[in-house]
Amino acid sequence: MKKLLLAAGILLFIMACKKDRNDEDLTPVDLKTKVLVSNLNLPWEIIYGPDNLIWFTEKAGKISRINPSNNQVIALHTISDVRVQGEGGLLGMALHPNFNTSPFVYVFYGYGNPYKNKLVRFNYANNALSNPQTLLDNIPASSNHNGSRLLISGDKLFVTTGDAEDLNTPQNVNSLAGKVLRLNLDGSIPADNPFPNNPVWSYGHRNAQGLAMVGNKLFSSEHGPSTDDEVNIIEKGRNYGWPTVTGKCNASGETAFCNQNNVAESIIEWTPTIAPSGMTYYNSNYIPQFKNSLLLAFLKGNKLMQLKLNDAQTAIVETEDFYVGEFRRIRAVTQSPEGKIYICTSNGGNADQIVEISK
Repeated sequence: MKKLLLAAGILLFIMACKKDRNDEDLTPVDLKTKVLVSNLNLPWEIIYGPDNLIWFTEKAGKISRINPSNNQVIALHTISDVRVQGEGGLLGMALHPNFNTSPFVYVFYGYGNPYKNKLVRFNYANNALSNPQTLLDNIPASSNHNGSRLLISGDKLFVTTGDAEDLNTPQNVNSLAGKVLRLNLDGSIPADNPFPNNPVWSYGHRNAQGLAMVGNKLFSSEHGPSTDDEVNIIEKGRNYGWPTVTGKCNASGETAFCNQNNVAESIIEWTPTIAPSGMTYYNSNYIPQFKNSLLLAFLKGNKLMQLKLNDAQTAIVETEDFYVGEFRRIRAVTQSPEGKIYICTSNGGNADQIVEISK
């Protein structure tokens, strides 16, 4: 009997210890911020690279890195044919997933007169970029609504494009504007894209500026007009409604259009609008309160928002705001393998920053 009681006591002790450990793992941690670099001019993309340095673009054409351990900034390249026009300029960037063996840097920027956008791949070596290869050009551009966030998942590159202020383009699958595009990493068109010999993956977009992959689900953030900024789950060949539909299919004329055109509804909307931009999926133990969440940068909203996902990662169950007004407009967000978070601001006038969020 004593042996049974002892064994039961040991089991209860082990279970209690496990519970304590699990509770500790889920306990929110206090966050602190540290400015790594100031005096930047409209940084647009920020990536934690495989070299443990933070890569970033500035809209006028500059690509640099910063060492987060000593705040040293290393200029890599300035793209000479970048043309800034309103919201346009050097925007999204992505690094090849096998960077050590395939040191390719992908960028998206505005150029030329008449104004267009293009997707270009550079080679990296010895702290410099060279050998630009144009993968896709003549993408419609304008002073507003150019997109463009880049994301690589596996061996595919996703690119968001804005409608370039032309309401005729988003519903036209033969136009590159108002779309999410999908390409092979060499710029060729995947054979399993929904439209033959066409880089379009989804259409009916207004101005998507955020992409994040969660498992096999692709999430985007998108600017609405005067209503319905939104987050969408991007599906192959789906129509996202713009310019007829904003947010849910719940307004006059929207329901019939949605039923007739295979429209996917957004999973969350904001009215008044708050201009969602860059986004990342966070699932690290480093900041446990952020696990299984999208972290979304807001421009007009002047904050970073946590969007907590359900277990199936199909819906947002709650949201929480962070740093409201503290850094003003926040353009993009990334994270380190350790789980630290980095944001860049978009206030202009050489007053922008890269900020580290840690515990």
